[in-house]
Amino acid sequence: VQLQASGGGAVQAGDSLTLSCAASGRTYDMGWFRRAPGREREFVAAISWNGGSTYYGNSVKGRFTISRDNAKNTVYLHLSTLKLEDTAVYSCAAYRHSYSPWASEADFRSWGQGTLVTVSS
Repeated sequence: VQLQASGGGAVQAGDSLTLSCAASGRTYDMGWFRRAPGREREFVAAISWNGGSTYYGNSVKGRFTISRDNAKNTVYLHLSTLKLEDTAVYSCAAYRHSYSPWASEADFRSWGQGTLVTVSS
């Protein structure tokens, strides 16, 4: 399955933004990850195939919301109360099956190309 992430941009601290990840077909669990300059990739959020379960990284819990519309094969990430440290390239990923906090590269079916979010003061 191919993934296309979009919606990134330049915003100010405290603003909100919604990212989209459009898939070329049906997917199981989906996740969002981010990589800030000079830092390792960080888990942001994941959602089960039916939207019934969601998971968040500690740094975004309470500020970001993941959702999905299976009719559109699209997963969303709503970012609110953005902070400078949220600046990163955000990528979506399709799990081969279910979300796992210990997922390795082999557990992912495909990755989107990433969309840049830049937060300024």
